[in-house]
Amino acid sequence: VQLAESGGGLVQPGDSLRLSCAASGFTFSRYWMYWVRQAPGKEREFVAAINMIGSTTFYADSVKGRFTMSRENAKNTVYLHMNSLKPEDTAVYYCAADLRMTTRPSQYDYWGQGTQVTVSS
Repeated sequence: VQLAESGGGLVQPGDSLRLSCAASGFTFSRYWMYWVRQAPGKEREFVAAINMIGSTTFYADSVKGRFTMSRENAKNTVYLHMNSLKPEDTAVYYCAADLRMTTRPSQYDYWGQGTQVTVSS
């Protein structure tokens, strides 16, 4: 199983960024997919979730209206479109997968290595 995130970087407040996560080694279309983030000195935090066919999404209150999660099952890839970025969005962003829907990251089966997003002027 492999989840490979990409697209992180250093941006200014108000900028946009798109993260990607390419999955392999499991039946991608059967899994809920998640984005989770971890800021320095903090616990991992649920950010967004998407169901197996991409018809249902959930977001943390802190990103609702600014972030959009999507998936392309034909490419085994999920995305996180991040708009109006704030300094408090600075974190390592992880892609994760699980057969169930839960906002508890400790429950997720598969994890990527993460990609750093830094929002600073």
